[in-house]
Amino acid sequence: MKNKKNSGASPTKKLWGGRFKQSTDALMETFSASISFDKRLYDCDIEGSIAHCKMLARCKIITVAESNKIIKGLKKILKECDEGRFEFSDSLEDIHMNIESRLREIIGPVAGKLHTARSRNDQVCLDIRLYLRKEIDDIIAEINRLCKALLAISQKYIDHVIPGYTHLQRAQPVLLSHHLLAYAEMMLRDKERFLDAYKRINVMPLGSAALAGTNFPIDRKITAKLLGFPEISHNSMDAVADRDFAAEFCSASALTMMHLSRFCEEVVIWNSSEFGFLELSDSFTTGSSIMPQKKNPDAAELIRGKSGRVFGNLVSLLTLMKGLPLAYNKDLQEDKEPLFDTAETVKVCLRIFTDMMKSAKFIPIPEKELEASGFLTATDLADYLVLKGMPFRDAHEITGKTVAFCLKKETTLAELTLTQLRKISKRFDKDVFDHIALNNSVDRKNVYGGTAKKQVRTQITRLTKKLKGK
Repeated sequence: MKNKKNSGASPTKKLWGGRFKQSTDALMETFSASISFDKRLYDCDIEGSIAHCKMLARCKIITVAESNKIIKGLKKILKECDEGRFEFSDSLEDIHMNIESRLREIIGPVAGKLHTARSRNDQVCLDIRLYLRKEIDDIIAEINRLCKALLAISQKYIDHVIPGYTHLQRAQPVLLSHHLLAYAEMMLRDKERFLDAYKRINVMPLGSAALAGTNFPIDRKITAKLLGFPEISHNSMDAVADRDFAAEFCSASALTMMHLSRFCEEVVIWNSSEFGFLELSDSFTTGSSIMPQKKNPDAAELIRGKSGRVFGNLVSLLTLMKGLPLAYNKDLQEDKEPLFDTAETVKVCLRIFTDMMKSAKFIPIPEKELEASGFLTATDLADYLVLKGMPFRDAHEITGKTVAFCLKKETTLAELTLTQLRKISKRFDKDVFDHIALNNSVDRKNVYGGTAKKQVRTQITRLTKKLKGK
């Protein structure tokens, strides 16, 4: 698709130029034009125009012959846009005027009847809502794809134990699958947020005109049905003046990117030599220009970084809206670039992240290595004493003293003898060693939502059914 630039078009060539005597300043024309970014709405704009045209004919505001001629012209323009042959002009300001001007070239003055009973104000709101419906469908498909990948990895590595962390300090042993499914839960909540936002996006604003509605006897329900909207807007000023639905989309997107960014941070950490929990595929890493041994986790770092621009886009939209009086103001032209950038960023980040995870190799951690680091089963030791009748706070203190003893002797809990343990507390018996064994520690967390293998399998089954809509 090509762009044409003009150096200040005559007011008589503007579709709104009837009351103007002077040409638009050349710099002002470029400054105020939105065609450089809103041209991506061409298919939505044409889809909305075709539905509007059919409604006008059914309401006998234009003739069927006029409607057919207009629709034929619009379909020709759609083909030109799809094939990259349409020439966009800055002097025509936006996607709406560019299409209407081209339609006039193709079918003549009857093209002017298309804009009956509508304004660019309600037209652009319709375009954005149509655009966001499609974007949400695409984003949800990517979230589903990521969740399916996480479920597959979780099933594959169901026996894989890793340290769980708090404060980035080793805390308790958990299944890798349990850790990954935590992110699956987050992503499915993100999906629900997009679906919930979809309800408020899926409202048809056309017929609100500039701000007050229209004098023509249109039937908005016809247009809504043609475009698949279950509801029409109830207040014409609200319909053209607010962008809360766009901000809500950006809010859901920001939360999704926050979750991806956290996950990427862990991928970066896990991929490091210090952790070594996974190895990323060459396909999603890069090398160093000076250090030949390097394999950098660029995909994860870039996704982590791109979260900032999505957060910024949300703030941009909120700031844009916060001081605007009703109804439409030119400021609202600034809604599109952050909105478009958000949708594209979220989609590509989800897609790249899923592919990165599917190709990653998770590295088993030897049980003895886990037992030797971080006293992962210290809480199990305290729980053991509680089961022997000791109050938890006392058990907590005894276990702390046991850890201090290990640190002094440079040993681990698993390497302590029963004699050493009984010097700390007579409650310890020989069954304590089974209690603090790594895998037993994991399997005893057999409470709904816990990290025990039985519970993780339950969650895999539940999430699989949820993804299938069951």
